[in-house]
Amino acid sequence: MMSISFSFLIPILCGWLAGWVVNYLSDVLPTTRRLSTPACVQCGAPFSWTDYLLFRSCTNGHSRQFRAWAVQVAMIVLCVLAWLQPPTKIGGFFPALLLLIYFGIVFVIDMEHRLILHMTSIVGAVLALVLGIIARGLVPTLLGGLGGFLIMMAFYLLGVWFSRVRAKRMVAQGLEADEEEALGAGDVILVTVLGFLVGWPLVWFCILLSILLGGFFSLLLVVGLLVTRKYEKNALMLFIPYGPYFLIGAYLIVFFPQFLD
Repeated sequence: MMSISFSFLIPILCGWLAGWVVNYLSDVLPTTRRLSTPACVQCGAPFSWTDYLLFRSCTNGHSRQFRAWAVQVAMIVLCVLAWLQPPTKIGGFFPALLLLIYFGIVFVIDMEHRLILHMTSIVGAVLALVLGIIARGLVPTLLGGLGGFLIMMAFYLLGVWFSRVRAKRMVAQGLEADEEEALGAGDVILVTVLGFLVGWPLVWFCILLSILLGGFFSLLLVVGLLVTRKYEKNALMLFIPYGPYFLIGAYLIVFFPQFLD
């Protein structure tokens, strides 16, 4: 009983450390594009490493974001789940830990900045290729990446065409055209990376599942805004980046494969 209790500390500790990594990289990469000293998002004052790691306020008294604590808790929960039911096809708990860190970084940055960085995509592609080959071999892994790229490129080009048509209609009506796109080039790259991870033919299911998740949560958001009569003031909230939904879809496929049987 005692050994079980002590072993349970491993995923908790790993989750806390993973949360540190996700928070740090999500703070510095979007602004500096390199490993740099973390700074307060409200005033730009640099943190000492002690204050940053202990979640203390900056030198100007600004508290850390709620996101920092949410990430810590989320990473602990995800690591505990991966410890209890490790994805054996990709090598078990510790490869899963690396994958969760990658997912967390991309998730947070895309939610906060609507941005998928090339540096995270490169690292993610290498990780996904290795884990995909371990799970199902080289050919299905490469086909998964190719299939994800082609499918998403088709959606991306369709979205570009739709945005241009919408912009022309808005201008014709005397309205200011916006440049909001349903999908970005970063989403194409992300799904290519996730295609390496889940392989072919699961990549198409990953895309379908992600689109359904995005539609479901967007519907809930619309209903919530309509009920609270805040739709007009918060219409921009409807433009939620799709990257997080693709990550959730890939997470469900990799970590809960029993639901595919």
